[in-house]
Amino acid sequence: MKVIKLKPGKEKSLLRRHPWVFDGAIAKGGGDPGETVRIESAEGQFLAWGAVSPTSKIRARVWSFDEKQRIDASFFRANLSTAISARALFDIKSNGVRLVHGESDGLPGLVVDQYGDTLVAQFLSCGTERWKQTIADALLELTGLTRLYERSDASVRELEGLPKVSGWLRGEGSTAVVLQEHSWQLALDVAEGHKTGFYLDQRDNRQAFFEAARHGQWQQVLNCFCYTGGFTVAALAGMRAAGMGNGAGHVTSIDSSGPALDKGRANVALNGFDASQTTWLDADVNASLRQFDREGRKFDAIVLDPPKLAPTAAHAERAARAYKDINRWGFKLLNPGGMLFTYSCSGGIGVELFQKIVASAALDAGVDAFITHRLGGAPDHPVGLPFPEGEYLKGLVVMARPRG
Repeated sequence: MKVIKLKPGKEKSLLRRHPWVFDGAIAKGGGDPGETVRIESAEGQFLAWGAVSPTSKIRARVWSFDEKQRIDASFFRANLSTAISARALFDIKSNGVRLVHGESDGLPGLVVDQYGDTLVAQFLSCGTERWKQTIADALLELTGLTRLYERSDASVRELEGLPKVSGWLRGEGSTAVVLQEHSWQLALDVAEGHKTGFYLDQRDNRQAFFEAARHGQWQQVLNCFCYTGGFTVAALAGMRAAGMGNGAGHVTSIDSSGPALDKGRANVALNGFDASQTTWLDADVNASLRQFDREGRKFDAIVLDPPKLAPTAAHAERAARAYKDINRWGFKLLNPGGMLFTYSCSGGIGVELFQKIVASAALDAGVDAFITHRLGGAPDHPVGLPFPEGEYLKGLVVMARPRG
């Protein structure tokens, strides 16, 4: 058994059960890609069993902190079973579920989503790559499904020294799926969509948007970085549930991807909404917000859900300026009493920093506003207590103070 020995004092994070070992913490030792090694303190004390990633700054990811634990097929089956069983405890109103959420489920580098009768997996570390076939077999056994599509095409694979891979790992057939979510449907393609096919982490936030639209009876909604129109569909569903009548209320959706907008239009039609209630703009969001301000346009609700701007804390300063800019323009376009649903999916931007950014944006926009709700990922995207990096998605619902 190969051993990684840490430098003096570098064992503290492992003693707190954090699952990462960085290259700078290692005094000596290593292993082949994905190989299981014993991780010890400078004094030779056992700390964990981990998988080696020789080219990554995260040099080892922990499988277990139990010295007696064997890392074998039965280990992966047991951990997968625990993760999958936990999802049955959540009231998930969808046929799309995150079954395994990496480090927070004790399986660092592994993401598994279920879309109806199809599993989609990302093997994002050397450890999961080494055990890929074992994991795939266990997933099909535990779920009773026969189709598993691999989407190991994220850029993080390159940091692990691994090539991007996508395609059927088990089974075959169409990659098109219709996601049933709350009271609406969303069409997607697991081979082409973002991440594993869609943003399941925003499921409950789309429901919150629906409820706000139903209660607020919004007339004008703006959905920025709309992708395939999840929040657009939720807003239209809320307007319909409010009894506003067909054709009442309007949603403007902006994205820089023409194909994504086409899918958004299709999702509106899939749910039987009037196409005249929507406008789809293939445009830059920042430029569009400035143009709307020049035109004097106002909205009752705005969604700002930009892509990841700060994957790590090293990118936080530049990302903070970008977040502030789009939120400042968002505030300028809000009606009094209007609601801004603003999100960051950047791991390098913490909850407190994000609130400070949004507060500064409101101040610069000259808008008096207050937070009504804090939002995060859906419960099937848990955050392990020793692993704060898992809290990547954070959101605020901010209301522009209404006039008396």
